[in-house]
Amino acid sequence: MRVLYFGTYDRAYPRNAQVISALRGAGVEVVEQHRAVWERRHNWSVGLRQMIRVAGAERSLRHARADGRDADALIVGYPGHFDLPAAKRVARGRPVIFNPLISLYDTVVADRGRFRRGSPGAGVVHLVDRRAFRKADLVVADTDAHARFFRHEFGLEDDGVEVCFVGAEDRLFRPGWQPERPFHVLFVGKLIPLHGLETILAAARLAPEIHFRVVGSGQLEQFLDGRPTNVDWVPWVEYDGLPAEIQSSGCALGIFGTGAKAARVIPNKAFQAIACATPLVTADTPAARELLTDGKDALLVPQGDAPALADAIRRLANDPALRARIGGAGRATYETYASEETLGLRWRSLVERAIAAA
Repeated sequence: MRVLYFGTYDRAYPRNAQVISALRGAGVEVVEQHRAVWERRHNWSVGLRQMIRVAGAERSLRHARADGRDADALIVGYPGHFDLPAAKRVARGRPVIFNPLISLYDTVVADRGRFRRGSPGAGVVHLVDRRAFRKADLVVADTDAHARFFRHEFGLEDDGVEVCFVGAEDRLFRPGWQPERPFHVLFVGKLIPLHGLETILAAARLAPEIHFRVVGSGQLEQFLDGRPTNVDWVPWVEYDGLPAEIQSSGCALGIFGTGAKAARVIPNKAFQAIACATPLVTADTPAARELLTDGKDALLVPQGDAPALADAIRRLANDPALRARIGGAGRATYETYASEETLGLRWRSLVERAIAAA
């Protein structure tokens, strides 16, 4: 079986790199037809200059000689919301599978507030979303909660959306947690509203005896200007350096935002933490409950609840046995439900189903 991974997707983004690696591990030949648009944009946004670049890339994709002319199916990677018309033209009747990860409208308008709800800009973003989701022969969401949202928001049939977890790249994120290291809390992220940075900083103020390390930059980094003295901030770490950061922390944090989107996703950082056997603390949401069990393979706290987050961190800081148990169980959960081997077989089955339907 041969698959063409197609579009302006960010090649370095974990969801794309991991899907390609997992498919290849499952015996699928994957070739790429790619035009760079989103790379090197740590906090990408949809603006006029970017849209000009996207338009040029779409023309190039439609008319390029496809390396995957004999591919059995196309997968449009993230963020490929503008790529579906070109993909359908190149596919010539072969199934087109959309790997969106997110809704543009949900992210750019509802979560990050780049456009006001009801504004012309927001309307255009929703139109792009709707066209992309409805043109795909199959949409693959990252959680059941997200799948339900996609079906409802864009009027998709139940069998038009399937689910496959995000996972982590096995070549990088492996067991290696170092429990003997001095305890500190790690958060890695783009500092967007989804992540709940305010809740993390409030928890740090409630636990001044514990060292917090924040890695990343983005929309809400101004909150770090008045950060507590027990919080260190590193604006960026190269991706290949993240495993060492995670493995050397006492525990890793997921997301704690109070918005609707935060309840529908399991972030990369959560999968990466449990892949490294590092104890994870994240928000107790419907999406998180699809993978994790509180007190078994993670500690789950209410969204936006800083005192509960501070209490969970203190429990781990004061109980080495609990840290070891949570970290070990997290790794076991990862191996069962989110390893590349598991997800490769899942992705292969979804591609086979789409081919059979076509």
